[in-house]
Amino acid sequence: MIPPITYDGRHLLADLYGCPVLDDVALIDAALRGAADSAGATVIGLHLHHFGEGQGVTGVALLAESHMSIHTWPEHGYAAVDIFLCGARHDPAAALHVLCRYLSPARISQNLARKIQRGLADVA
Repeated sequence: MIPPITYDGRHLLADLYGCPVLDDVALIDAALRGAADSAGATVIGLHLHHFGEGQGVTGVALLAESHMSIHTWPEHGYAAVDIFLCGARHDPAAALHVLCRYLSPARISQNLARKIQRGLADVA
């Protein structure tokens, strides 16, 4: 019999509304790096794509502990955030707090800002 495997993965999803600046690649870069640092995570790669002046930014931070991503729609002041961290010492909520400091949302969706534990199922 194979013993159960646990990973202590936490996946936080959040929708940010009313963000004043979401087309600034340098801002998004700094926000992702600052979020990773605040969560105690290690950035091993970061890729951002800007869709053009006044357009959104898609970004992925590859972390030693998993990943963070962001997709922005500046025309709507909206950003979709995905933070997945493994390891009990890493804090997805701290990462979201820092992202919010950089992006200044008027509100965070209370229905979608949630943590999902992953990798906790028994393996048969």
